[in-house]
Amino acid sequence: MHTHWTIGDVRITKVVEHELPIPMNGLLTDPPADAVARHGWLEPFVTPEGDARLSIHGLVIEAGERRILVDTCVGHLREGLIMPAMPSGFLESLADAGYAIGDIDTVVCTHMHFDHVGWNTRLVDGEWVVTFPNARYLFGRVEWEHWSTTDGDYMNVGDTIRPVLAAGQADLVEVDHQVCPEVRLVPTPGHTPGHVSVVIESGGERAVITGDMAHHPLQFAEPDIGAPADTDTPLGAKTRRLFLADRTEDGALVIGTHFGGPTAGRVEQDGDAWRLVP
Repeated sequence: MHTHWTIGDVRITKVVEHELPIPMNGLLTDPPADAVARHGWLEPFVTPEGDARLSIHGLVIEAGERRILVDTCVGHLREGLIMPAMPSGFLESLADAGYAIGDIDTVVCTHMHFDHVGWNTRLVDGEWVVTFPNARYLFGRVEWEHWSTTDGDYMNVGDTIRPVLAAGQADLVEVDHQVCPEVRLVPTPGHTPGHVSVVIESGGERAVITGDMAHHPLQFAEPDIGAPADTDTPLGAKTRRLFLADRTEDGALVIGTHFGGPTAGRVEQDGDAWRLVP
């Protein structure tokens, strides 16, 4: 069963690779031990034991004839990542949702951490080849300029980004790139230097896909809490506050790239912070 949202004439489908519980202090940096008790509205986004409900999923945007996949999850089994290698049924789930790999015409990566680029490629006869043969892959120019010369625990660009560039299927785009009339990128830096979120607009309605601007709705209640993978936690906190203020004003549907449970909701002011109402 796949979750769908409709924004005007645009349909957005969540395709799950993994959903698993993870201790809040394993996902975020120094979260309060009483976070759920302090913010009761978080209950749909946590397990009964108080762990974060972490989802790793891609989001397919149908806009007219376009089929745009936002983020490609962890992908084919790879050793040496900070996350243990796990079997992935993502392509099967994508097909179950009605999308063959040849149907995807655009792949957008919000940033280049391993759990957002994994199915950019797949291993065939010992070689990493492009997974979506008819797609243009949109990689952020700022993001690539940083990670092409910098390594880290969350990176595997050698087998997820470079083969796409070598195949001539990638476009390096700016952080405010217009993908199509209904879909555009907006800069949300901090988690990574060139991180973007994805705005969908149609029929007077708006949705925003977060990427890792936030890993869990707890960061709406306490925006200064960062994540271990952040390159610039203070900038990430500033970005979140601006993002949440904008969502309070425009009422856009917020779709969390790692939010388990309901995944999406509307932002409301909650004192000096915010809450996400599913």
